[in-house]
Amino acid sequence: MRFHEYGDESVLRIEEVPDPAPGDGEVLVRVVTAGLNPGEAAIRSGAMHEMFPADLPEGQGSDLAGVVAAVGPGVSTAEVGDPVIGLSDGRNAQAELAVLPVGRIVPKPEALDWAAAGSLYVAGTTAVAMLRAVPVQRGDVAVVAGAAGGVGALLTQLAVGTGARVIAVASEANHDWLRAHGAEPVAYGDGLEQRLREAAPDGISAFYDCFGGGYTDLAVALGVDPQRVDTIIDFGAVERLGVQGAGMAALDDPAEAVRELASIASQGGFEVPIKGRFPLEQVQEAYRALSGRSGLGEVVLEVSAP
Repeated sequence: MRFHEYGDESVLRIEEVPDPAPGDGEVLVRVVTAGLNPGEAAIRSGAMHEMFPADLPEGQGSDLAGVVAAVGPGVSTAEVGDPVIGLSDGRNAQAELAVLPVGRIVPKPEALDWAAAGSLYVAGTTAVAMLRAVPVQRGDVAVVAGAAGGVGALLTQLAVGTGARVIAVASEANHDWLRAHGAEPVAYGDGLEQRLREAAPDGISAFYDCFGGGYTDLAVALGVDPQRVDTIIDFGAVERLGVQGAGMAALDDPAEAVRELASIASQGGFEVPIKGRFPLEQVQEAYRALSGRSGLGEVVLEVSAP
């Protein structure tokens, strides 16, 4: 999948290109599934040109799961045929074949669904980073804004697992799922500040913003210590309000984090909800589903058979 100019989903094209070959310390992965992330759409639209310029024509995608098809010189920790979860730094995950550094792959547990595996790396490690930046434990009251999104759904479950009381801000359509996973759902929209005050009359000890749109300002208005607020989208608030902006990049070893997450998920320790599955040829429709920011969980491209 490539685009030759900035724009909306309509600029995305499926094109035939030469098969890539792994170099020193790299592996070639035959992609089975590839997860979509909002940051990719922002890069493709040109909204992040100053920070992450595109080298046109540009590929797209970070998350993937697949099978090792070839290994480059110096690779001893992966073999052809290994099922793996991977992260591409080269914007090339949405393709039949992708080259990755061997340090960016981890084994895929057999019990882990391919769709979950293909969308776990970015969302999962981001959730871990947020929880490490603002740790909670039993006795804490944590709010997750955007709790039904790709990151939010995982973060909510991980925070519940610490023993903290978790208030999940999301559409009412997703309240049953959130409640079933140990959170206390609260509807977003007009009157949210009052609903949160009523839900946590003794105060909120941690606030995680996975959505943007003013949630960091709301957290501060509710009296949350700015250093106990973390956002992965409202970067202007980091300087303006003094809140944290810790995401996946804050982790020293994201591969180790996703290895642990994959193990826990494969044993039923938490769920990776999938709201949409599309073949690679329908990548435009897949990104439209992602941009709607509704529904529960991740959007995944199903590229090839396992």
